[in-house]
Amino acid sequence: MAIKNITLQEPLIFHSDRGVQYASQKFTSIIKSYEGVVMQSMSRKGNCWDNAVAESFFKSLKVEWVYHHNYKLKSEAELSIFKWIETWYNNRGRHSFLGNRSIREFELDI
Repeated sequence: MAIKNITLQEPLIFHSDRGVQYASQKFTSIIKSYEGVVMQSMSRKGNCWDNAVAESFFKSLKVEWVYHHNYKLKSEAELSIFKWIETWYNNRGRHSFLGNRSIREFELDI
């Protein structure tokens, strides 16, 4: 979505843990197909601090949104989570790492 929806000023970094879904040939070949646009970064084995930002995001997503809903269909959950990210997290959520600005405010200041 980032590749399609924004004009990149510099390459994206896709950072993840060493989960099989991210280390698989299929996924890594997709990342490699965006050579020069997307770089893959994986945390070191046993180092949870490498992924602290992602872990914080998923904690917020679960506690603030997912646990308050009872999804019956996968598509219902996907749409709900997409709306939370796009309407709340990116636009209004304050992030201490960004100087207590929202992601949108931070992007406008770049």
